[in-house]
Amino acid sequence: MSKKHPIISVTGSSGAGTSTVKHTFDQIFRREGVSAVSIEGDAFHRYNRQDMKAELQRRLSEGDNSFSHFSYEANELQELEDVFRIYGETGKGRTRTYVHNDKEAEELNTPSGCFTDWRDLEDGSDVLFYEGLHGAVKANGINIAQHADLKIGVVPVINLEWIQKIHRDRDSRGYTTEAVTDVILRRMDAYVKCIVPQFARTDINFQRVPVVDTSNPFVARWIPTPDESLVVIRFANPRGIDFPYLTLMINGSWMSRANSIVIPGNKLDLAMQLILTPLIMRLKDNARRA
Repeated sequence: MSKKHPIISVTGSSGAGTSTVKHTFDQIFRREGVSAVSIEGDAFHRYNRQDMKAELQRRLSEGDNSFSHFSYEANELQELEDVFRIYGETGKGRTRTYVHNDKEAEELNTPSGCFTDWRDLEDGSDVLFYEGLHGAVKANGINIAQHADLKIGVVPVINLEWIQKIHRDRDSRGYTTEAVTDVILRRMDAYVKCIVPQFARTDINFQRVPVVDTSNPFVARWIPTPDESLVVIRFANPRGIDFPYLTLMINGSWMSRANSIVIPGNKLDLAMQLILTPLIMRLKDNARRA
């Protein structure tokens, strides 16, 4: 952690909704005049698309059915920790971009499924913003969590997470439901061992809970809407959180525990604005004084 060069880390698995949370952070950064540099977890995968397929086949042939992008060994976690540490010490660092599709390939002049070259982060930023799978990892001699000043977990209940992933991968990436199901099954071991433990280290978790039937996510015809959901917001340390103010400002909200508030799903953006804006400004003010 660094007062002078703070780091915000948003962690969630594929299909969890971290991109939506990133959009809210971008709004706050823009409105409050916070200069943020961003890095994506995908940039720290160990393999490009072709090499990942080859590595998957090799492991499957050896009887390993659990290897996936969620796995620690499929990612350059030491490189990611080094970026966090160096940024905290100096305000500098480097990243790259994983190219997901042909549109990005044309924009970045890099083949789809490959990485761009490493590049330096922009100078003069107020904060480093990370969004990805492993932003609060502490395992196997790696401790990324210790370097982040604000750690956010995005954790829909599992059936909803699967529905969101199935629809995203099927609609925007052209996968069949069967193919996405195979990926979900292969990732389950690493999801339990590598992803879930991070949510005990986050400062705030946002967990969306549908209030419609999601008992069979593999045949769900649509994703539950925000109006069909609640969001449980859990604070690891509720000291300083003005719960009466939040329940007053967010219609339909209530406290379920001493460190948790439940809100209507369609109030998530408002809740994030109310909760995160003062935390971000505190990080910026502390950095200015450091």
